[in-house]
Amino acid sequence: MEVSTMTSKGQIVVPARLRKRYGIKPGTKIHFIERDHEILFQPVTSEYIRSVCGLLKGDGSLTKELLKERARDKKREEKKLGKRCAR
Repeated sequence: MEVSTMTSKGQIVVPARLRKRYGIKPGTKIHFIERDHEILFQPVTSEYIRSVCGLLKGDGSLTKELLKERARDKKREEKKLGKRCAR
């Protein structure tokens, strides 16, 4: 287990072995993840991006689904409006 100490500016040093292993270079963005009583960090590298590409891929188009949902909402609102006007 590697250990690092936080500076007064809130900075920590990632050990060289881990920087090399995970491709962390100056300017690499880091995504912090809170989980239970842990703080994890995920370097956002090109390898990481490739590993998550297509992860949320579905069968249909999200845009089409959103448009269908909006159309259903519009019909529902028109029905409500029609009932109010009929009174």
